[in-house]
Amino acid sequence: MQITWKGQACFSITAQRNKQEQVRLVIDPFDPSIGLNLPPLEADIVLSTHDHSDHNNIKGVKGASPSGGEPFAITGPGEYEIKDVFVRGILSFHDEKQGSERGTNAIYAIETEGMRLCHLGDLGQAELTEDQVSKIGNVDILFVPVGGVYTIGAKAAANIVHQVEPRIVIPMHYMLPKLKFKLEKADDFLREMGAKNAEPQGKLNIKVRDLSGEETKVVVLTP
Repeated sequence: MQITWKGQACFSITAQRNKQEQVRLVIDPFDPSIGLNLPPLEADIVLSTHDHSDHNNIKGVKGASPSGGEPFAITGPGEYEIKDVFVRGILSFHDEKQGSERGTNAIYAIETEGMRLCHLGDLGQAELTEDQVSKIGNVDILFVPVGGVYTIGAKAAANIVHQVEPRIVIPMHYMLPKLKFKLEKADDFLREMGAKNAEPQGKLNIKVRDLSGEETKVVVLTP
């Protein structure tokens, strides 16, 4: 599996379906109006955690099939199976007031290539409920927002990492050059996790056999 970060909460994931075939996913493609450049993206499956312009640019992603067609779009809670990829969308809130300020948000638990990924979207809850933790299940790779302001910040993000206990955590949704709105930097989260010297990398290539150890590893990606 290869994971690349495109900025904000957008990730491109390529998983091996079988020896001959790959399946591509894109999560939370953003509109370029936020100040970041969305590169050309192709996917079999595109997921949007909520209907805000920095997460819902589904039309910005082309279908990956040689025969044409649009990618399969997932835009909310429910259970889905496409090309041996299992997705569970879990209801959550974009704020601490049951969604009354910024609405709802879908957490996605994704199973592919023998691994379980979880993308928290624009989670605004200071902690997950027992029901949410149960539905998320055992996580290998967790994508967590850390930039505050519109989502949880560093401390809450670190607490949620401890709730989920993933093998790997990848921070997202924090301040980047050219982003048109202010977010906190990732530094505070890295300090909270004891990973302030984590070396950024352009992509994460990982297989099931690479997942080992009891401590959560922080991986910082560059867009």
